[in-house]
Amino acid sequence: MSNFYSPKKYFTATFVLTTFFWSIGAYYSFRPDSGFYMAFMLIGLTMPFVVALAMLIGKNSRSELRNFLNKLFNIKLIRLKMIPAMLFLIPFSVVVSIFISTFFGGSFNQFQLSEHFSFSTGFVPVLLLLMLAAVFEELGWRGYAFESLAERYSMFSSSIIFSILWSAWHLPLIFVNNSYQYELLNENIWYCINFFWSIVPLGVIVSWFCLRNNKSIISAVIFHFVINISQEALEITQVTKSIQSFVLLIMAIIIIYADRELFFNKAVNNA
Repeated sequence: MSNFYSPKKYFTATFVLTTFFWSIGAYYSFRPDSGFYMAFMLIGLTMPFVVALAMLIGKNSRSELRNFLNKLFNIKLIRLKMIPAMLFLIPFSVVVSIFISTFFGGSFNQFQLSEHFSFSTGFVPVLLLLMLAAVFEELGWRGYAFESLAERYSMFSSSIIFSILWSAWHLPLIFVNNSYQYELLNENIWYCINFFWSIVPLGVIVSWFCLRNNKSIISAVIFHFVINISQEALEITQVTKSIQSFVLLIMAIIIIYADRELFFNKAVNNA
């Protein structure tokens, strides 16, 4: 085991800095005529990447920086046979969840395109925020965070630990006026709980997808954006999103079983 990665320092710094800026944003989000609160939210959003970049530069390792840049810009790392999964795996889970929901009173009208987003983001267009979230999160998560865990644990353990931390990282958002998490909490606490636990199987799937694309960061960014937009594109209800969480869990279990050598052989993870 090398001493290059420091997961405790990384996650501690990322959580502290993100929470600091998001706390300021949360405070101003409840003040009248204070749309600039999103400036603090955007700064907090960049922290996974900012901390990762600072730690990479701080180690003064040209080989690791080259490795980071290669994972970010080398499109050849993306395997052609993984592109369908990149584009359609999560939308497929949405479609399956809508069909299942109809057995519990759900409507086929959920297949209609959504006329508006389920939350607001001040002066920042929601679509742009969904893209920025995918970019800045994955630059940090795949550029440093997951690697720091995979260096110490099996793929399975790394995926679970990362997914729990990824879920917890979103917690401050429940205090931000008009945020998706704030709206869920005020609509129904169980919908809010569903959001946070659903991140765990989703995190496992994203980790698997990234590794099977030779640790390509750009593939993870695209996959993450597909996840974000899939939650907003159709008129799906929160009940259906709760069903989708179990669909994602089943998908994650199938992936773990089908690719168990990757998940439980530490030597594969560090290859």
